[in-house]
Amino acid sequence: MDRRQFLIRSSLLAAGAALPFKSLFAEAKGTFTPIRRNVGCFTERGGTIGWLASENGMVVIDSQFPKSAKNCLNGLQDRTDHPLDLLINTHHHGDHTGGNPVFEGVAEKMVAHENVPKLMKESNKESEGKGNTTFPTTTFADSWKMDVGDETVHAKYYGRGHTSGDSVIYFEKANVVHMGDLVFNRMNPYTDRPAGASMQNWITILQTVADEYPADAKYIFGHGKPESGITGNKEDVGVMKDYLAGIIEHVQQGIEQGKSKEEITKIESLEGFENFLYADFWTLPQNLAVAYEELTQS
Repeated sequence: MDRRQFLIRSSLLAAGAALPFKSLFAEAKGTFTPIRRNVGCFTERGGTIGWLASENGMVVIDSQFPKSAKNCLNGLQDRTDHPLDLLINTHHHGDHTGGNPVFEGVAEKMVAHENVPKLMKESNKESEGKGNTTFPTTTFADSWKMDVGDETVHAKYYGRGHTSGDSVIYFEKANVVHMGDLVFNRMNPYTDRPAGASMQNWITILQTVADEYPADAKYIFGHGKPESGITGNKEDVGVMKDYLAGIIEHVQQGIEQGKSKEEITKIESLEGFENFLYADFWTLPQNLAVAYEELTQS
């Protein structure tokens, strides 16, 4: 599957921890899960939404798709009468930004890394102009923060990872970190090299995050293997890092042994990570090919 096909099928990549993989293509019921101090997550269809809903603030992290975005907004408005202060997109992919139009004119600010609107526009060209045109209007290069009621929300860019526009979002008082698609919990992830992804720097990002945030931080992940879920801790971030490092190590060893790209990428599972979810929307061989191209600059 090429990148264009992935972008089209990304609408089918569900994040619900309670759903078996065979049901990822079925309509799901949205679920609100509180985590800490008025912060929680929402799953229905697409990348996991993070939220803050208190008497003096409301924040949404990522927007899934129009229908699920509306369900999320309605549910949050049942939790607080406070207007929506902020929508943040962790990156540009359609299963994280497709619901942006629902929040246009509702959110006081729509925020993302400065590369996100650019990448959204490029994706629109690939989809022949049928893509989302509701872009974040407040952007940042390195970091950004905003006080929302009695919470402080941080957004930080650590460089190229899953794409060239991934932000890590931190609810400081609640001590909750939204990783977006920098973590696919126990799943083989999509690596968008045409959008500037770097698997080697992605590994560095995950190590930096594990070191930088408090040891007892709770994490929200963009997607997760059903039985592993879409929330976790520092150790889960480490597993994702180790998986990517395992991909790089496998490819590097193959190159040093003089193996061809075809020989290096033909395996069906990575040693030590056989329990990962290997789905057909983006395969392990495709990630191995990305690593090969990155290591050989091909």
